[in-house]
Amino acid sequence: MKAYIFPGQGSQFSGMGKELYETSELAKAMFEQANDIIGFRISDIMFAGTDEELRQTNVTQPAIFIHSVIQARVMGDDFKPDMVAGHSLGEFSALVANGTLSFEDGLKLVIERANAMQKACETTPGTMAAVLALEDEKVEMICKETPGIVVAANYNCPGQLVISGEVEAVKAACEKLTAAGARRALLLPVGGAFHSPLMEPARERLAAAIESTTFNKPSCPVYQNATATPQTDITEIRKNLIAQLTAPVKWTQSVEHMLADGANTFTEVGPGKVLQGLVKKINKEAVIV
Repeated sequence: MKAYIFPGQGSQFSGMGKELYETSELAKAMFEQANDIIGFRISDIMFAGTDEELRQTNVTQPAIFIHSVIQARVMGDDFKPDMVAGHSLGEFSALVANGTLSFEDGLKLVIERANAMQKACETTPGTMAAVLALEDEKVEMICKETPGIVVAANYNCPGQLVISGEVEAVKAACEKLTAAGARRALLLPVGGAFHSPLMEPARERLAAAIESTTFNKPSCPVYQNATATPQTDITEIRKNLIAQLTAPVKWTQSVEHMLADGANTFTEVGPGKVLQGLVKKINKEAVIV
């Protein structure tokens, strides 16, 4: 069974999508449609922007989504997923890929998500940190014992968990985690505490947009971040997509469930190769296309 996986924030690079634009009329038309929807030429920033320009939230999230979805569309008849999943932002790409959302509606939701998250970051400062080589249970326990808001946010692969929350709480947790044996507990250069309770204002804003958007019956199951389980029911997909902003990304568990359900190849669609590396760390036997 073919599993297609879609990357999240952090996979962007200058030049992303340029070859697609230059070699495919379909891709070119979709890039221009995206420019019209967004209201500025995001394609110009994707093809030739600086790292700093690409890191702006209102650029990064739509750019990765646009690249991923167009790449899937350009594959044509070769794109036949039996299951899909996306890491954080990538879940929106996955939902367009399996027909749950249209390209236009998906992009509008991603723009709303990016703006809502940016606003939440400005209202309540927060940060994230990568914790390496410590058991998930130990990380969860230390977060729970640390004063303030700090939670497990991204279960990326065994031995790599990202925590998120209030700046001082995350820093305090990092000290405790290092003392407990973590090889590293490193603050990340991010603008806020994604996938934590600090994103609640963004969740409420995005929920309103999701509830007013048309969702279609998917062509195959999506393994959602909030639950790590396959879903085809539209009501549940909406609910889990809304929960995603404040809930942890259960990527390790998602890949394990996909493998258990018969996935024998994983194809990453979009910029970068981050997810390919994570899949291999989750299961060395997994076949990457």
